[in-house]
Amino acid sequence: MISVIASVRVKADRLSQFIAILKSNVQEVRKEKGCLEYFPATDIDSGLPVQKLEKNVVTIIEKWESVEALRAHLKTPHMLAYREKVKNIVEELSVKVLKEA
Repeated sequence: MISVIASVRVKADRLSQFIAILKSNVQEVRKEKGCLEYFPATDIDSGLPVQKLEKNVVTIIEKWESVEALRAHLKTPHMLAYREKVKNIVEELSVKVLKEA
């Protein structure tokens, strides 16, 4: 199993639009072979001194059976359509692919 943390920085005035597009795609992703978990999240103020709040960042938490399943996910028609829909909304994307230490 692998975990993926995808951080998507979006244009300040487009956060709601981005979240709506992303959420409309979530159910399709969850149906994919090898997808164990997939959900978007946004920062909350926990009051912890080490926390860096980023109001225009959506973090997608993912778990996949394998790197191969993740690679297949990126080529699906719904992901290609999703990327096309958000290409003018996203300012920056950062992805971490992790395995248990």
